[in-house]
Amino acid sequence: AGFRRSMRLCRRKSRTNQQSCCAQCPSSCYSTLAAPYEEVVRYQRHPSDRNRLIILVGPAGVGVNELRRRLIASNPREFQSAVPHTTRVQKSYEMNGREYHYVSKETFENMVYSHRMLEYGEYKGYLYGTSIDAVRTVLDEGKICVIDLEPQ
Repeated sequence: AGFRRSMRLCRRKSRTNQQSCCAQCPSSCYSTLAAPYEEVVRYQRHPSDRNRLIILVGPAGVGVNELRRRLIASNPREFQSAVPHTTRVQKSYEMNGREYHYVSKETFENMVYSHRMLEYGEYKGYLYGTSIDAVRTVLDEGKICVIDLEPQ
C-alpha cells in the first residue's frame, strides 16, 4: 500500500512537474513510470543445473494449497512436495515420513534454533514446519520441490 500510494502521488506530480517527482521519490519512481513493464520469458533450465524450490505464498483461503496439489498432480515425475515435520501425535493410518516426520517438541525446537527449518508455525498447540533436509531430499531425487506458505 505504501508503494502504491507513493506511485500515485508521483503520477499526479509528474503531470505538472517531472523534476519534483524525481527529487521527492528516493526510489526514482519516475524511471519506473517511463518503463513500467519488463519482458518476461520462460525459464529454460540447463540440464546441468539443479532443480529449484518453488514457494507459493498466500493467506488462508486463496487456494495456494490447491494450486500446489494441482501442480504436483499435473506432473508428479517433475514436481513433489517436501514432507513437513510436526510435533502432533501420529494417527493410525499415517506413516512416519509419508504425511509428516513426527518428532518431539524438543527435537523440533532444536531444529528451529539450529536454523534447520525453512518455515515453521504453531497450530492447535502443535508445531509444524518444513526442514531444509526435507527440501534437499526432493531436490536430490531430481524433482522440483513445491511448498505453500501462509504469511503470518
